[in-house]
Amino acid sequence: MKKVFVALSGGVDSSVVAHLLQNQGWDVTAVFIRVWQPDFMPCTQDEEERSALRVAAALGIPFRRVDLSDEYKKGVVDAMISEYRAGRTPNPDVLCNAQIKFGAFLAYAKREGADKIATGHHARIHEQEGTYTLLRGIDETKDQAYFLWKLTQEELRHTVMPIGEMSKRDVREYAKKHALPSARKPDSQGLCFIGHVDMKTFLKNFIKGKPGKVLDENGRTIGNHEGSEFVTLGQRGGFTITNQSAHGRVYYVIQKDVAANTITVSTQQDTIDAERVKIKLTDTNWLMPILPSKEYSCEIRYHGLPIVCTVEITGKHEAFVHTTNAVLVATGQSVVVYEKDVCFGGGVVA
Repeated sequence: MKKVFVALSGGVDSSVVAHLLQNQGWDVTAVFIRVWQPDFMPCTQDEEERSALRVAAALGIPFRRVDLSDEYKKGVVDAMISEYRAGRTPNPDVLCNAQIKFGAFLAYAKREGADKIATGHHARIHEQEGTYTLLRGIDETKDQAYFLWKLTQEELRHTVMPIGEMSKRDVREYAKKHALPSARKPDSQGLCFIGHVDMKTFLKNFIKGKPGKVLDENGRTIGNHEGSEFVTLGQRGGFTITNQSAHGRVYYVIQKDVAANTITVSTQQDTIDAERVKIKLTDTNWLMPILPSKEYSCEIRYHGLPIVCTVEITGKHEAFVHTTNAVLVATGQSVVVYEKDVCFGGGVVA
């Protein structure tokens, strides 16, 4: 039997993963990953660990815990705060997958003799002649391939994602059919591992915001904000309109200047300069070869509408994405490139 370490959170997805692999004849070990938790938020990790332990006991599989607090604080939280402080908008779930689940956890599993790790991601991994392809999960409402664009062939080779072939409804029904303790547990939401958190409230514990001006498209001051680091492009609200003539309208953030501590807003969310159809990417990672002039689709946010694009590789970890649509993107966001269901990789908006 091949040995697999399942990242068991105690939720329904990872519980079904463990049960499926056990039935397929794998030597399954459940591993609960403990991470850094802020002291200003209620800690739910003990409760989550108990849930995971109940699932492992019900399945009769070994249970371990691994403490990755330091790795999470440095690789996810500190990196995220640094990006926001610089005026960029990072994706913490992308960081979490790269640094924790397929970084520190995979390294731990290998050291302990596991052949593979397994996660509850709604994505698929297919192998053909030694090449691994990352595909969207078949449930488009739960697909998580967007968060996995940083994975490499080596990481895909050591990973299984069994529920990518199932809809969320099927996962729930499977858990109920097999009386798994997590069958009716609600889905977790929010920041990877930590759960639901208001990002602005979270960041205020680390970044001292300074009040600044809200400008309209003509550069006229029409309000104020609590700190440009706390807003992102496309955001609706989150600032105060004080100009009487501007009251009663819905405004979206279309630009921000951290150095000047100003944000610019518009009543049109898609107001944008034409030059933004050329998006520069850094920190790129390609799972499949990118062909010049070939049309792909890209997504600039999780579950965002696919945008037709071409990709111009300009360096080892640099590229330009050319789109036929004017799109509002923030520096630090992930742009992920696809061909139909196949995830080709992506990069960070520079």
